[in-house]
Amino acid sequence: MAGNVVFPKDNQNGCKEFDEFGISFKSKPGALPVIVLLDRGNCFFALKVWNAQKAGASAVLVADNIDENLITMDTPEEDGSAAKYVENITIPSALIEKSFGEKLKNAISGGEYELWTNTVPHPDARVEYELWTNSNDECGVKCDMLMEFLKDFKCAAQILEKEGYTQFTPHYITWYCPHAFTLSKQCKSQCINHGRYCAPDPEQDFSSGYDGKDVVIENLRQLCVFKVANETKKPWVWWDYVTDFQIRCPMKEKKYNKECADAVINSLGLDLKKIERCMGDPNADSENPVLKEEQDVQVGKGSRGDVTILPTLVVNNRQYRGKLEKGAVAKAIFSGFEETTEPAVCLSSDVETNECLNNNGGCWQDTFRGRLCECPLVDGVQFKGDGYTTCEASGPGRCKINNGGCWHETRNGHAFTACSVSSDCDP
Repeated sequence: MAGNVVFPKDNQNGCKEFDEFGISFKSKPGALPVIVLLDRGNCFFALKVWNAQKAGASAVLVADNIDENLITMDTPEEDGSAAKYVENITIPSALIEKSFGEKLKNAISGGEYELWTNTVPHPDARVEYELWTNSNDECGVKCDMLMEFLKDFKCAAQILEKEGYTQFTPHYITWYCPHAFTLSKQCKSQCINHGRYCAPDPEQDFSSGYDGKDVVIENLRQLCVFKVANETKKPWVWWDYVTDFQIRCPMKEKKYNKECADAVINSLGLDLKKIERCMGDPNADSENPVLKEEQDVQVGKGSRGDVTILPTLVVNNRQYRGKLEKGAVAKAIFSGFEETTEPAVCLSSDVETNECLNNNGGCWQDTFRGRLCECPLVDGVQFKGDGYTTCEASGPGRCKINNGGCWHETRNGHAFTACSVSSDCDP
């Protein structure tokens, strides 16, 4: 997007509606669109963008107010009133470095315009990307979005990895408990290895449900699943594990535990003992090599910046700025190839169709791996179950499926009927 960059004379942080100042960013017919430059500070990023959009802006640049590695502009979860505008933002926005913002402000006085780009470096013939993720499935909308992305993007990721076009690495953020509080009840429930690796309580309730340490342990297990799978030259199995685990072992069903995880690992043919050795002892008063490495990598290097929120996607060592959605992420990864060198799969429909889920028809048909399936919707009737061992018709329309669990037959002029004990469909 090429456009005129405008830095407003009033309301320069964009925290108030521009109508109050008589300012409009609507471009005139035939003119370039308006890209609004705003200062960081005093209100949420999303509110700045929303106010600029309402005033007619086509895009927003937010200039940082301190010299630092750039962070990801996150949505204001703690502000309940934000929902009304966050979901209606349709224009692109980005945080830019303070020094670049100052250069733009100086250039604007000369009537120059800038080019809006969304490019990714392409240092070699293979795109390297990493996803900073979490195994917690009870943190609200953000967790739901992440879990949906993992399921939707799995097949595309596996195709690219198997063909050697990409090198994917999963990562997990952990925090540490201050040394003075390692013996506190809170640190003991949220951390492992004596406060060295912690995660927030999933339900934000220390007295019930799962603890933060449960999340850390599962995150560690998923890291080790990747390491063991990678040793066998099949790193893409990580995608199978995380998607299987979220379906078979959800927190809401109280199945988020070692027993369920082990069952998934065994079903994938991975070496369970190797994974357990990789995980080490969570009760040891010592560093865990795997998690220590994660904490080190979390610190920004070069142009990437620190990873501070989840989820974060990094493509060719640059943080991705965009929606965590299959099509958008695929385009970002494909832009990591030099022009004319991208593999044919980028131009085909192979990664646009999720063959992992299409045409599975339910638990009785083969799927991508012959193992994973979800209970289907058949003739308007939703089947429910774990998608592995059981799928049963549910809801008011269930009686029309398989005759509601009953059969009728006529022999020698006599009618016979039989129904399952649990059936309440037979008249």
